[in-house]
Amino acid sequence: MAAVLALFLALLTFALHRRLVRATQLARPWSTVADIVLVVFAVLAFIGVGSGAFFDPGWARAPAFLGLAWLAVVFYLLLGVLVIGVLSLVVRLVGRLRGAGRREAVDTMRRRTIQIGSAVVVVASVVTVGYGVVEATRLQVTHTEVAVPDLPEQFDGTRVALIADLHVGPARGRGLVQQVVDEVNAQNPDLVLIAGDLTDGTVAEVGDDLEPLAELSAPLGVFGVSGNHEFYFDDGGAWLDEWERLGISTLRNERTEITVDGATIDLAGVHDETAPAPFEPDLGAALAGRDTNRFVLLLAHEPLQAFGASDAGVDLQVSGHTHGGQMWPIMYLVPLQQPTVQGLDQVEATTVFTSRGAGAWGPPVRVGAPPEISMLQLRTS
Repeated sequence: MAAVLALFLALLTFALHRRLVRATQLARPWSTVADIVLVVFAVLAFIGVGSGAFFDPGWARAPAFLGLAWLAVVFYLLLGVLVIGVLSLVVRLVGRLRGAGRREAVDTMRRRTIQIGSAVVVVASVVTVGYGVVEATRLQVTHTEVAVPDLPEQFDGTRVALIADLHVGPARGRGLVQQVVDEVNAQNPDLVLIAGDLTDGTVAEVGDDLEPLAELSAPLGVFGVSGNHEFYFDDGGAWLDEWERLGISTLRNERTEITVDGATIDLAGVHDETAPAPFEPDLGAALAGRDTNRFVLLLAHEPLQAFGASDAGVDLQVSGHTHGGQMWPIMYLVPLQQPTVQGLDQVEATTVFTSRGAGAWGPPVRVGAPPEISMLQLRTS
């Protein structure tokens, strides 16, 4: 894996060299400086992707932060280069239509388009990512009323804190977890739900960063389900065992009953849609034997799991996973894979709330999708 990653970053760096240094005819010593910057950040990106998995975040987190932020810059550079490529092609086609006599002038215009456009793209990419780094640290507590049919009157006004997608490990650590815990506890929720993707890394390298989760407290309990990232670098079951050690009741394709003033609802939880064997999601097992007239709240990492939830008669599903798109314009692509991007929505017969999440995957950057802790107030409708 490390070798494949190194090769990918090397090819990406070479492509940027060709497009931003060679194609723009950047003169020395600036061309040399640009190449050094590209190589250094490629190395930092390698450390960033490996931090929490095969590098100890204890020393790797600072360079990882820079390297992962660089990948966000690269993302916007590639978008900008694509736009410049289209403009350059238009200039070339116009030149051909006007005849060979203007070829030299067209070539000059095309070269200037590439040079000026590349400079604009570099500056815009760096500024955008700088803004995104700041936005990613501005954790919000959002408040949403969720009106659902069949909710027992005793649960009217119940306040649920939804935590998702911290992605602790490579770029951010215990400080983010403590901030989230402090914000949640300050809200005095009745119930705390964790929708997965708390980490990117192994239990051995990142487990200690989750220690503040032991401070979470709510009268109706603290419950969690796995996300897809619990299975990327370690055994997902080991991560769930670690959560249990911290006082989080994990729902592994199972349900529990929650009772308030004599009224009971079912809280069910399933593994992520993509979880490998033997952790495949099994909503049927989670709902087996329940009273079908009872209100059921499902905790599932991905919004797309709401299609099966609707078929099974689930009243309300809460999820994460999408990050609200995390970086513009990715939010416009998320609907290609998920039925909803963020906030309150309806998927067939099931009401769904999707959190943008409190952290960031990969680059510690958010553009147009600020991080959130979601406070939901349940209402009868």
